[in-house]
Amino acid sequence: MNTKQITAANADEKIKQLYETAFPEDEQIPWKDLMRLVEEMPLDFTAYYDGEDFIGFTIVYPRKSINWFWYFAVCERLRGKGYGQKILTQMIEHYKGQSFVLDMESPTQVSENIDQRKRRQNFYIRNGFRDTNVYRTYQRHHYDNNGEGRRYVHNEGLG
Repeated sequence: MNTKQITAANADEKIKQLYETAFPEDEQIPWKDLMRLVEEMPLDFTAYYDGEDFIGFTIVYPRKSINWFWYFAVCERLRGKGYGQKILTQMIEHYKGQSFVLDMESPTQVSENIDQRKRRQNFYIRNGFRDTNVYRTYQRHHYDNNGEGRRYVHNEGLG
């Protein structure tokens, strides 16, 4: 699997299209603003390829104490084929010795994509993440625990 660091200058239409279709609109930073943030902040925006074929991307906000996973998406036609696992494994290796956190929609909140949320939760737990019991709500999406949403942390650097 090949990777490419993404900047505002080299972000192509495939990446933008995946970003705009993989996440609910109200969870997206407008593309123009995201590209500005990529230039102004130390964001790790990485695209993944199998040869020349675009697989997906990740956006991580690396910090001294913890790395915050902002976005992680695999092209819809490639989901369920092990690419997400390969990308996450590569990310864990890249940030080896460091902790990272991600927020995920509640797997218990009534929603149209409840099955997807449950699969996503199981995926992260299988890969060493744990529920932190930190609660968060963003707009109408709940990211807290106890049936409202979840925050997960991978404690690679703490043990």
